[in-house]
This record gives sequence, C-alpha cells and structure tokens, in this order.
Amino acid sequence: MVKVVIYLETFEILMSCSGAPPIIPKLPEDGANVERVTTNTLLSASPDRLRADTVAQLKERGSIRSPEVAEAFARVPREKFAPEASSLSAAYSAMDIVITKRNAAGKATSSVSAPWLQAEMLEAARLAPGARVLEIGSGGYNAALIAEIAGPEGLVVTVDIDPFVTERATRFLPETGYPQVKVVLGDAEHAAEEHGPYDAILVTVGAWDCPWGHLLAPGGRMVVPLRFCGITRSITFIREGDRFVGLNPTVCGFVPMQGAGAHQEQVAALADGAVTLTIDAGPALNTSALDLALADDPTEVWTGVVVVSTEPFGTLHLWLATVDDTFGLIWRDPDRDSDVVKPAVRWFCPALVTPDSFAYLTVRERDCKSERLHHHEFGVHGHGRHGAEPAHRLLTHVQTWDRDRRHGHGPDFTLYPADTAMPVPAIGRIFPKRHTQMVIAWP
Repeated sequence: MVKVVIYLETFEILMSCSGAPPIIPKLPEDGANVERVTTNTLLSASPDRLRADTVAQLKERGSIRSPEVAEAFARVPREKFAPEASSLSAAYSAMDIVITKRNAAGKATSSVSAPWLQAEMLEAARLAPGARVLEIGSGGYNAALIAEIAGPEGLVVTVDIDPFVTERATRFLPETGYPQVKVVLGDAEHAAEEHGPYDAILVTVGAWDCPWGHLLAPGGRMVVPLRFCGITRSITFIREGDRFVGLNPTVCGFVPMQGAGAHQEQVAALADGAVTLTIDAGPALNTSALDLALADDPTEVWTGVVVVSTEPFGTLHLWLATVDDTFGLIWRDPDRDSDVVKPAVRWFCPALVTPDSFAYLTVRERDCKSERLHHHEFGVHGHGRHGAEPAHRLLTHVQTWDRDRRHGHGPDFTLYPADTAMPVPAIGRIFPKRHTQMVIAWP
C-alpha cells in the first residue's frame, strides 16, 4: 500500500506528496523542509549523520517526544528500505515520502511514509518493550521502528495486500536486523486474526472503516488514519466500554484501503479532466450537467473571513463535513493550464456538491501591513442551474465557523459498533460505516 503523507488545510508551505504547495499564496518552495543543514552538507553526510539530523529535526518540531522513539529512528537504516530515493538526503528528509512504485500512468502506488508522521503515530501508540503490535499497510521501515521499541520479547505483525510490498518487506527486514517481524500477505480485514490480541494497532493506509477493535487488548491503542467525506485524520482510539474514544486527530493523507475494506466515493471529472469533484455519498452525480455548469459565469460571494498565510484551518473542513451532508471536495489538475476554477487550496478544497450544481471555496488577496505574511479572504464560487443556493449556504457555514468554531476546541470523535442505537449529537453528525459508526460532536 502507498503511504502518502500530506499537509492539508493550511496555507503554510510544508510538503505534500507531490512536493507541490497550495495554489494560494505563492510562497517559495525552499521552505518546504525543516532541515537545519546545507544541501552540500547533506549530500556528503553519512547515513549515521543523516539519521541524527532527522531525529534532531523531529524533536524540534515536536514529532519525537520520547527517548524510545528517538532511539528507534537513530538506529533503523531508512535508506535500506528506500533504495528508490534519489540520494541519501532525500531518503532522510523529515517531511518527505519516498515513492517506491508507480503504475502505468505514472501515479505513485507505493511509498515509504514521511518520518514526521511515522514519529507522530509511534508516539501516539505509546509502545513499550514486549508489546504485541499489528501494522496494517507494510513496507518494512515502520515495522522495523516498531520492532526496535518492542524489543526481542515483543511481537510485530505487518500486513499488506500487495505482494510487491510484502516481498520487499520480507527481504529488507532480515537484511537490516529485524528477522523476527512477521510479514503477512493478505487482506487486512481478516489476515491478522490468528496473531491477536495486540497491545497496539497502527494503520498506515487510509481506512474508511475500523474493523479491528476486537483485536485490541485491554488498555491498548489503535492509531488509524480514518477517512470520511474525503477527509483523513489520524486518530488514536482507546476503548471505553463498548465504544472507542478518539484522541489527537492529526491532518494527514494516505492512499485508500484496498480489498474488503475499500470504499468508493463518487467522482465527477469535469472539463475533460481538468477539474475533479468528489462526494462521499448522496444522490448520483450528473457529470454532464456539472460539466455544463462550468460554461457559465459563477455566482461569486465573499465571506469577509480573512486568514493569514501560515494559519491552518483544518477545523473548517471538519465543520463543513458535519453540518452539511452535501460536503465534498474539488481540485484542479496541476498539470493542466486551466483556470476554469480557482480553488482556495490546490488539493482537497471544500465544496458543496449536488447532482447538477456545486459551490466551492476560493480566496482573494487582501492588503496587509506585513511584508512577510499574506492575508486572504475566503469567498465562494457557485456553478450550475442551482449553484447560487449552495454558494450562499457555504458562505453561511464559513461565517458560522469563523464566529463560533475557528478559535475553539475541535470536535470529539467516537466509534460505536454499527448496530448501536445512537442519538444524533446536538451539533455534529453520525457517519454510518460497515462495521462501525463514527460520531463527530462539537462541544
């Protein structure tokens, strides 16, 4: 499985899976990584030096917080699991993935995740020596990090549905000193049953559902990049009675789960593929009508809500997803020279999508006194015969978020069994899935 790591829902230039910054604002890309040494130093540095530098960077940004995780990153030779990296420095970039496989169209289908997110997830799992750990989505490097922490008395099982991935893990783990890791080729929906229960479960693919709760030992933790409405949050789940309470939701992105756990969103490719709309559920989209909607001038409204260039606004995505069941996403093909739409961010821009009309978030630059920070105002463009209605609805949602939710606590995430009778939260939404139902409730 590919493990694509993305910083989303912020204007800050960090690093996406493609290395591409958001469309707005146009900030320099040389700030994408947080390295503190020069390029020449990196090119000549040894693997040991690069590992030490990566640990220092991850400590500085707060991704590494414990000596156990720091020691694992300092010991495991990442370059051995990522021979496709263009250089040793590329293999050890704290913010970047290393792509290990592409399909015929050139799209990445397998990669080694970025160290910052691997560290965040390992810290969230709170692993201890002797721990029994299940990793869903393999590759080898992350399993080696887990094995370092779990030690010789622990058990590490790593599962993947792609034989290309498991074959590599089967070779690389013994070669780097981790032959004890059990590599399993199979569908993660059921392939790891025989080795449970586990003290921790770490999922490194985008999971629409979470069917592994019964495999978790008492007091254990599941760290799952859970997908809903096209959004992904890495959430740490702990058991409380018959439910799992979610902690520390982290913005991230992973390739979707394959096999029995796969979930297909509705996708409408418009303007000959230059624009893509997605929505998780709802009535079937009329792609022809949506395509025709782009031919007309949009309804344009401005919210009066201003954001600074380095300000994250991930709670806006969550707010829109929980208050409007037409919430979807829009993006334009970065390789196409087309300005038919002007989304606020390059990837995963919020939209409200109906069968024949849609509205999406856009921005315009605002004057400011600071020469270093850019200020932008959120606006909305509506397209289609009924585009004005979702445009004004989206405007109202953004203004409500700005007034009531922007600077407050984010929502609570809770997983319940699929057959539990759940009251609808006062402010929030229930997302029904196959094995579970996720409740997002705002305080």
